[in-house]
Amino acid sequence: MEYFDVCDENGLPTGEIVPRAQAHLDGIPHRTAHIWVVRDTARGAQVLMQKRSRNKDSYPGFFDTSAAGHIQAGDEPLESAQRELFEELGIAAKPEELTYVGNIRIRFEAVFHNKPFRENEYSWVYLYREPVDAASLHLQESEVEEVRWFDLDGLAERARREKDFFCVEPASLVLLEGFLNKEKA
Repeated sequence: MEYFDVCDENGLPTGEIVPRAQAHLDGIPHRTAHIWVVRDTARGAQVLMQKRSRNKDSYPGFFDTSAAGHIQAGDEPLESAQRELFEELGIAAKPEELTYVGNIRIRFEAVFHNKPFRENEYSWVYLYREPVDAASLHLQESEVEEVRWFDLDGLAERARREKDFFCVEPASLVLLEGFLNKEKA
């Protein structure tokens, strides 16, 4: 069984832990790590997105962040980012290969598989820019059906419009785009 640290209004652990199912049933604030795999092309930056497995408890079959996952009770965001990137895509990133981009807050309520689902998470967002051959990745079948490159330009707006295709939080894409633009300046 997975356990999460309950978070305060700043996304910091309070010392209390709850099971995953309770966190999502009651909308208890907890932490996640999101990793964007990015490559530069002649047309601009592209992000690798994963199509979530049809068995996922939320947004099955939708395109989402390159890799993401809950931060287990007692774990830190960076180690969780490394673990999720390896588990879901088979990428063994060193800590120095993951760049902290910032934090976002994600909240929503929905029904999946005829069950209520309340997300209330503080997400630590990271960037991975090492070369990646999408065709050679080792996808975790229980989590990921496929991966695909998308142009970053305009993707946040597209994610807002195409809610039957994307489940990625547009704020994460906006944060990433802002970070990359600052790098260029």
